[in-house]
Amino acid sequence: MAKKPMTKSQIVSHFAGKFELTKKTASGIIDEVAALAISETKKAGSFTLPGIGKLVLVKRKARMGRNPATGEAIKIPAKTVVKMRVAKACKEAIVPGRK
Repeated sequence: MAKKPMTKSQIVSHFAGKFELTKKTASGIIDEVAALAISETKKAGSFTLPGIGKLVLVKRKARMGRNPATGEAIKIPAKTVVKMRVAKACKEAIVPGRK
């Protein structure tokens, strides 16, 4: 069975212990990084977290799709979505490539 992902409080505790900070300070840093990523992605269209990846705004075109229950053709409107592009170094550290 897979291990559960870390919660925010576990991440805060890890950073607080690693860098000798209070949990309140570590939590504030994490919140500020998240707020910065959101505001910069809205403003500039992308935000890079060095070594981890890049948040990017992507505009999707309108297209035709199908209702899976009835098979009826439906029009899917254009929309803007946020994607996370994982950095190559991060990807290779987690899942090594074939040799």
